[in-house]
Amino acid sequence: MTLFFLIVVMVLSLMYGYIGWRLIIPAAFSTPVNSLLWGLLVIFVVLPFFTHIANHYVLKGTWVDMMAWIGYLSFGFFTLLFALLVTRDLIFLISAGASKAYHLITHIFNAGSAVVDTVDPERRRLLVNSINLGLLGITAALTGYGLFEALRKPAIVEIPVPVKNLPQDLDGYKIVQITDLHVSHTIRKPFIKAVVASVNELDPDLVVLTGDLVDGSVDEFAGDVAPLADLKASDGAFFVTGNHEYYSGVEPWLVETNRLGFTNLMNEHRVIKRGDGLLLLAGVTDYSGGDFNRTHLSDPHRAAEGAPECHVRILLAHQPKSIFEAARAGFDYVITGHTHGGQYFPYHFLAALAQPYISGLHRHGNTRIYVSNGTGYWGPQIRLGARSEITVHRLTAD
Repeated sequence: MTLFFLIVVMVLSLMYGYIGWRLIIPAAFSTPVNSLLWGLLVIFVVLPFFTHIANHYVLKGTWVDMMAWIGYLSFGFFTLLFALLVTRDLIFLISAGASKAYHLITHIFNAGSAVVDTVDPERRRLLVNSINLGLLGITAALTGYGLFEALRKPAIVEIPVPVKNLPQDLDGYKIVQITDLHVSHTIRKPFIKAVVASVNELDPDLVVLTGDLVDGSVDEFAGDVAPLADLKASDGAFFVTGNHEYYSGVEPWLVETNRLGFTNLMNEHRVIKRGDGLLLLAGVTDYSGGDFNRTHLSDPHRAAEGAPECHVRILLAHQPKSIFEAARAGFDYVITGHTHGGQYFPYHFLAALAQPYISGLHRHGNTRIYVSNGTGYWGPQIRLGARSEITVHRLTAD
């Protein structure tokens, strides 16, 4: 963990250092102003770690939430700015290379004629600084819009799930999914109450919470997740662990989710009977659970072990990576989250490197998988191109 922390600090230092190099140095401010700006950058490097320090030392209060808001939002701002600066510099590099190639070719075919660079350094500096100001403005606008998207009410997304030979008693059966709530210093009780109200308005047959409920301990956030006890579904509410439960103390949280009325599916299943219809609902621990506790090794085969023949077999899993074993285990449909749909451009490419699917409905062999964008957010309070959602999975006859 210490090595991982050092790597993260080093990466962030390089990223923020690049921003300073490409923004502060070309501006050619006076020495005191330069020192102030570089000092602020150092502070912003440290701020995103503040909530982890606060959780470790059990620091509480409005000021902790405020510092978390500033730290994470500034992190979102600077990661967006970094992406824009890198894109700008790549364009500059390609343009400069093309220009040099053009002049070289011109010089070869016009032997004896000299190619003179007539670019005025002062004019170039003015151009660079003007572009930098424009990029700062664009970043601020994207951050503001991303904040609006992150804080707005999650969209209700309806997904029809066609099932062959589905009995009439299960036709229209409604499973409502919430996932990746990430209750923390920036996501508190009011947001959870609003989510619960939205879910109950949908009149679900079944509610599922597919992991990453919190970023912190039960002692810190039990009051904020308390509204989940008010969820109403005719066939109950079910929970599977996400990777953040393991960072936050998985055993106490399993006790808490059970107290809130959830049935925890730890590589196990339940059979839902509706008239003549039988629905197998299985759940696995997080894909990485075995790295924290060998008894929590994720196993879709074990989750379905001993199950009777059912008209539809559904698996709850936090990470889309579970699809490979889920398909081998013969599940018809897998409901997942974890990726947040990438949360904000262009960093969805990083999610795509780690997961086989990052958003929406996909077919994997004979198994369908749905990846939710998540109901909350993680880290920066920014969503761009990946709106948060509450998902309604409705079984339909194929």
